[in-house]
Amino acid sequence: MKLRLTTLLISLALFLSACNFTLAADVTPPPGYVAPTPAATMGPLFPPSSPDAQNGARIFAEKCLPCHGAAGLGDGEQGKQLPVTVAAIGLPELAQKALPAAWYMQVTKGNVKRFMPPFASLNDQERWDVVAYALTLHMAPAQLEKGKTLFESKCADCAKKFSNPEKMYSLSELDLIKIIKNGEGDIPAFGKDFSDEEAAAVAMYIRTLNFAAPAPEATATPVVESTPTAEAGTPAAEVTPGAGTEIASTPNAGSGNVSGTVENKTGKKLSSDTKVTLRGFEHGADATAGPVEVTTVEGVLTADGKYSFENVEIPENRIYLAEIIIDGVTYQSEFTVVKAGMTELSLPPIVMYGTTEDFSGLKVTSLQIFFDFANAGDPQMFTLYSIMNDSDKTVAINIGKDEDVPFVAFAKDTKKLGYQTSQDSAPFVPTEKGFAMPPSKTSYGLVAFSSLPKTQDIVISQPVILPIQKVDIFLPEGMVAEGKALTDEGIQPIEGTNFHVYSLSNVEKNTSIDFTIKGAAQDTAVNPDVLQNKNLLIGIGAFGAVLILLGVWLFMRDRRNSEDEESDESSEEFVDSESAMDAIIALDDLHRAGKISDEVYQKRREELKNALKRKP
Repeated sequence: MKLRLTTLLISLALFLSACNFTLAADVTPPPGYVAPTPAATMGPLFPPSSPDAQNGARIFAEKCLPCHGAAGLGDGEQGKQLPVTVAAIGLPELAQKALPAAWYMQVTKGNVKRFMPPFASLNDQERWDVVAYALTLHMAPAQLEKGKTLFESKCADCAKKFSNPEKMYSLSELDLIKIIKNGEGDIPAFGKDFSDEEAAAVAMYIRTLNFAAPAPEATATPVVESTPTAEAGTPAAEVTPGAGTEIASTPNAGSGNVSGTVENKTGKKLSSDTKVTLRGFEHGADATAGPVEVTTVEGVLTADGKYSFENVEIPENRIYLAEIIIDGVTYQSEFTVVKAGMTELSLPPIVMYGTTEDFSGLKVTSLQIFFDFANAGDPQMFTLYSIMNDSDKTVAINIGKDEDVPFVAFAKDTKKLGYQTSQDSAPFVPTEKGFAMPPSKTSYGLVAFSSLPKTQDIVISQPVILPIQKVDIFLPEGMVAEGKALTDEGIQPIEGTNFHVYSLSNVEKNTSIDFTIKGAAQDTAVNPDVLQNKNLLIGIGAFGAVLILLGVWLFMRDRRNSEDEESDESSEEFVDSESAMDAIIALDDLHRAGKISDEVYQKRREELKNALKRKP
């Protein structure tokens, strides 16, 4: 699919920011920076140690669910807004053909054409963990149990024969099914009499043999049958302000204690009435929808920075986190998922910092500037800021009536269009007056959109409010930039498109980046409209509410003209008509079972029908 130029530019901006990529090698990493594990480029790929699917589930919920959906059906709220179909990795027809090593490379390198970013914020093991979890999305517990029974009854000594990670992570489930039925090497054809369904169940079970063993579950406390349970809609929790309170010997069915601690880095003593809010989330009846908040309980901290909530409902798979508001900034613990049989749940610490409105301590590690001259109207300019807060304070940003971000300036004589966060940005925190940026090892990514006057030679004067370690300027091939301090990096191919690249290092604050753009872009065949998808050009009025979410990271437009292109990409998921038909049948089954909404079902089915028409 041929991408529109501006879509490619924004995708590249996000690609470069997510990878911490720079065209020069002299950028000094920020303090505490931990480089992501480089992606392997040759030879077989397999994890350094057995992947932890449970940890992968937590990563998936944060990084992947917004686009892929909870069940991996490609129906996440953000995925629905993309101009391409998000891969339904939870469909058996797609998952059975998946090569784990190939999925690992997708997570590592991303897929710009499918608008999937690389996740360089994850280390090597974490990427394998999330791949392991994704490979289980199509597996039902009953299938795994059936597969285990058949495997152990027919080939009790075979487990070691499927333990070589170098081999196992290069095989799909379909490959495993062939081995099960036909044998290979010293593996006998122990499943030659299996039905297709039985062989598939055994292949699923064999896949999980290479995952790390699940963490042991806590033993449930015996429950007295006569103990009443909370009525629907009635809070079933009593807040215990003190720590160390004894656990009730016979708690309500499915209930227990939730506790945690606070790391106070504010530099001041917290008041005795500091409130802690416990929030619980669950997936509703629609397994494809995101989690919804089902319970909220308030308590207070003890003098030694602990909190405890007694007799809280903790059913399996409920998600809990705790939060505290200090100086108008909300700090949260990482979330924890309840495991079966738990009666005690300990949440990760809530880390709190002092607050300052002085943003001079922020560091712009890179500024990447892209230009689009393909529009029939005014040229457009996109500036991607990567900002580090490696201080010991949260920086609170107040937004005035002009709705400008005070540390982001638009070039002289340009028209401000809006802002957007980049994928893999550290989460901005909304406040009453704007937003806040707590200390983070991950950079904050912010894209500013503007349009330029249409003149033969375009003079750019980009104000610099904070010092910038590295600037990269990307021009379409055929255009040049003239400026005293610029270094010409030449023509460089990036994601299949040539750019004329210029760089600049160590730009001081309260100066400006000045250059003149001349020439004509070689490719002007597209006619995009930067304002067509206005919902992605975020006004500061809604800035805080939007930035706390992962955000729709792609700058999209002209969706009507991209429908045919979507269909072309959908057809690439299936190698023949039989595979496409199988996917339609599976989708119908999911819809009849109530596991997928009508809207998503109709859209996906139409795409599969179009794919079927294109296959022999």
